[in-house]
Parts: sequence; structure tokens; C-alpha cells
Amino acid sequence: MNRYPFWKYLIIAIALVVGALYTLPNFYGEAPAVQIAPVRSALKVDTALLARVEQILKTANIQSTGIFLDATGLKVRFESIDTQYKAKDVLLHELGEGYTVAFNLLSNSPRWLSSMGALPMYLGLDLRGGVHFLLQVDMKAALTKSLEGSTGDIRRTLQEKKIYYSTLGREGSSVVVKFRDQSTLDKARDEIRKLGTELDIREQAEDGVFKLTGTLSEQAQKRIKEFAIQQNVTTLRNRVNELGVAEPIVQMQGDERIVVQLPGVQDTGKAKELLGRTATLEMRMIDEDHSTPADLQAATQGQLPLNTELYYDRDDRPYLVKKEVILTGERINDAQAGFDAQNNEPAVHIRLDGVGARIFQLTTRDNVGKRLAMLLVEKGKAEVVTAPVIKDEIGGGRVQISGHMNTGEAHDVALLLRAGALAAPMEIIEERTVGPSLGAENIKTGFHSTWVGFSAIAIFMTTYYLLFGAISVTALAINVAFLVALLSMLQATLTLPGMAGIALTVGMAIDANVLINERIREEVRNGTTPHAAISLGYERAFGTILDSNITTFIAGVALFAFGSGSVRGFAVVLCLGILTSMFSAVMVSRGIVNLVYGGRKKIEKLSIG
Repeated sequence: MNRYPFWKYLIIAIALVVGALYTLPNFYGEAPAVQIAPVRSALKVDTALLARVEQILKTANIQSTGIFLDATGLKVRFESIDTQYKAKDVLLHELGEGYTVAFNLLSNSPRWLSSMGALPMYLGLDLRGGVHFLLQVDMKAALTKSLEGSTGDIRRTLQEKKIYYSTLGREGSSVVVKFRDQSTLDKARDEIRKLGTELDIREQAEDGVFKLTGTLSEQAQKRIKEFAIQQNVTTLRNRVNELGVAEPIVQMQGDERIVVQLPGVQDTGKAKELLGRTATLEMRMIDEDHSTPADLQAATQGQLPLNTELYYDRDDRPYLVKKEVILTGERINDAQAGFDAQNNEPAVHIRLDGVGARIFQLTTRDNVGKRLAMLLVEKGKAEVVTAPVIKDEIGGGRVQISGHMNTGEAHDVALLLRAGALAAPMEIIEERTVGPSLGAENIKTGFHSTWVGFSAIAIFMTTYYLLFGAISVTALAINVAFLVALLSMLQATLTLPGMAGIALTVGMAIDANVLINERIREEVRNGTTPHAAISLGYERAFGTILDSNITTFIAGVALFAFGSGSVRGFAVVLCLGILTSMFSAVMVSRGIVNLVYGGRKKIEKLSIG
């Protein structure tokens, strides 16, 4: 009656082993470390770099407790924070600007656990310390910028087609063009529609004035807003990498806000400066007269031709570029990845404003067959993004870059061209700093509260329900281990609300065992035999347990669906805790009870108080 089939015991045993393996890494703690990653794709993270880092640390008399390679770069672990800071300074100096050296915290768990994918949970900002910003994107400015771009495109097109208008400009959220007669308006309308702008064009005629009014459709406004926030997120991600943060979080929150979390960064002023800084794109001609291998070799040794500068691309290829700047990124309205219609190969499509289009047309007309370099300039340093050959005069303000790119590379180049500046202004509306000591105190307090709650429950259950109470406490401990293991397997980020969710799960999980134990005691009082009381107690309590957990689970799902940030973290822990408590309180505790009482043919009395 009270015996499980072998397969059920096997499921419990497998769950216990897996739970133990994935829970263990969280008990080893974390050690201060540095993470090394290359800036250019030409630089590799391999065993040669590992040997070089080992030699640098040995020469500087810095002892490490472990150094290894993984998918994200080279990581070196140390015994103390002081050693970590010293090592970062030495490595930055010796490795040069080709590598980033970021602070990190690494688990002290053995390598055999890591090789199995058993990693500890990530700690949130409130537990590890760092800087948190919530930024509001100015969507009105993004729409205004798009309207200004469309206004420039219309003006340039009408001028090229020699279609004369009375006035052209923005009026509020619309672009308005006025003409003296209907026939001119008709010609202008046809040319504007050929541009493929996102404006909805309407015609009006009042008092001898013929007018075209263009407004952004709702779909176009939605696309512009999505593009603005996505571009700002991309730009911010590019920028926070320079702070040397190992695991930054830059993500959208809602439709108009961006969350930036920088673990380990305590300098709020520096973080603000980085987030608000702008970068530029420059277009310059390649010095074709001095681009032979011999000239490039001489340039790398410091022998530069007159009015020429040396720059490198991301693959570390050198270019001799003229000092004269033809265009800057301020003249670029948009850059999107796409395809070359003629060759059906990936390409990047750039849209310039009116002034930029005219300058670019004159430049390409006078330099057919020569190469044009596009440089991304930030903090006074420039990098060649691409250097295509000018095949023909390019007018209309629409530029295409193609050749030897796959779809991913075209997308990356488009992002680089756009990432120099923010698509729309942003304002910091929330800011907070969590010190490392406060984070450590939060961990200690959260763990202490969970441990005190568990201990109080254990004392009460064993006192009130005796052996069945001890079994319930064992199942509760297994439930906590399952929950921690699940969070580790999912590589979830544990925050203070998450720790509150664990503490709440401890209190809620024992409810199921209380219901079961009380039901068993009731069956015994009604004269049911011990074996039958155990079986009926679990069976009849299950419906109540299921109902109560389903209602709580629904509330947790609602919190996750409609909440944000820490509320969603709490909801995740709560929902996972409900699932693990159902398994441990019903199946695991029943399995232990079956092992204790199932082998006995006759039971005189149950140890249940």
C-alpha cells in the first residue's frame, strides 16, 4: 500500500543528484578576478595570450589562484581585491590598447563542476554593488529628426527636378510644401511619392494656394520610435564596454526607457559622462599616391607622408588617410543593413541629409576609381569602418556600401555607422549606487533571515509532528536545494526580492506538509489503520495542496507579466518555488515515508504527535 515502484524512486534519486550538483557551486563563494578580451577581431584569445599573461604576472610578482580560457575571453582569479586591482593596472599597461581588462567575480567551485555546466547564480546589483541608471528617451526629438530628414529629401528632389515651390518647411508635426498652380503640385506629388518616404501626403487648395501636407503615419511613428530606442541601446552597450565592466546590463524597459546596470562601478560621475558622450563618423579620401606596401610599412614605423594620417580597421589593417574631412556623421540620417539589388549580396544603405548629399555627390564625381574611408571617431581615437572604391558619381543622398560582407557583418557595420551618436536625447530619471560592502551586508541579511525562518519551522515541525515533522523538514531542505539548483541551471540573477522569494517559498512549502500531516492524524483519530491513514492522508490532501498552489502560481504569473525589474525577479523565484515545493512536499516526502513505514507489515503507532 505504501510502496513506490522502482521508477519513482529512480526519478527522485536522479532529481536529488542533479539538484546537489547544481546547488554546490553556490556554496564555494566568489573570488576577485579580471577578464581579458580583445578589442579588434585580429587579436585572438588563445594559449599564446594565456602564456603571455602568466609571464606578465610572474614578472610583476603577482600570484593568481587560477587562469583559464572560456567563450568570453581569458579570466584570471586572485585571492584578494588588492591583488585584483594591482593585476588590472599591470595588465592594462603591458597588453596595450588592443585588449580590455575588466573586473569580474568568479566562482571558486572546482573545474569538474564548471565543466558540467554547474555554475552559481548571478548576483544582482543590490547584492554585488554597482551603479543603476534608468534613462528616458525623448521620442518627440526622434520624430522631429525624422521629419527634418524627410524635409531635406523633398527639398533636394524638387530642386534636382526643377520643380519650383513657394515655401517648404515643417509646420508642427507636418511637412508643408506650397505651390502656385495645380500642375506643379501634381508633378511634385509624383516625385515625392517616388522617394518612398514614410509621409502620408494630402492635397489642399485654398485662396489660390496649392499645398501638399505630409504627416507621419502611426506605423511610421512606431517604427521610428522602435529604431530610436534600439539604436540608443546599441550605442550605450558600445560605450559601457569602455568602463571595463564584465557583465553590464543594458536593456529596454517599456517603450521609452532604458535600464543600465554596471556591477562593480562606484564612480557615478564617470558613468554619467560615458553615457552622455557623443561620437562622430568622418569620411576622408584614401591617399592613393602613398598606399603601396612599402609606404604602409614606412608609415607604421612613423614615416608619414605630408597631410596624411595612419589609421587601422578592426582587422588591424593599416590605411593612409588624407587629413581633410569631407563629411562627418552629423550628415547621416540613417544606416540600415540590406541587399545590393544588382548582385544580391549583403550591403549597408546610408541616407545623408541635403547638405551631405550634395557634398557626397561632388566628391564621388571627382574621385571615381579612388577609395573613400569611413572612420568612427570617439575620445580622439579613430578606426576605419570601411574603405570602398568609388565606382560612379553618387547622387540623391543615398549611399550603398557592399562587397565581401555576410548578412551579420552588414548589420554590424550599419550599427557602427549609427552608433556614433544617440538616435534621440536621453535623460537620467533614476540613479542609485550600491556599495560592495552594502551588497555583502544584503547577502548576509538575506541568508540570515532565510536560515532563521527555516530553523524556526524545523523546531516547530519536529516538536509538533515528531518523525513526520522531521521528514517534512527534510523535504523542505530538499525543496530549497531544488530551487537554488533550478536558478543556477537557468543562470538567473539573484536579487534582494529574489531572496525574499526564497524565504517566502520556505514558509509556503511547509504548508503542504502541514495539510498532509493533519490529514493523516485525522484519519488515525477516525480509527483508520496506520498504513491506510498514510495513503489516504496523501491522497485526500493533494487536491487542497494543488488548489492553493495553483492560485498562488496564477498570482506569480500575473506579477511576471505586468511587473518589471525586481518585481519580475520575485515572481520568477515564487513560481519556481511553487513547482519545486509541489514535487518535494508530495513526492519526495511520500518516498521517505514509504521507505520508513512501507516495509513494515504491521504498524502499531505512527510517530506523528
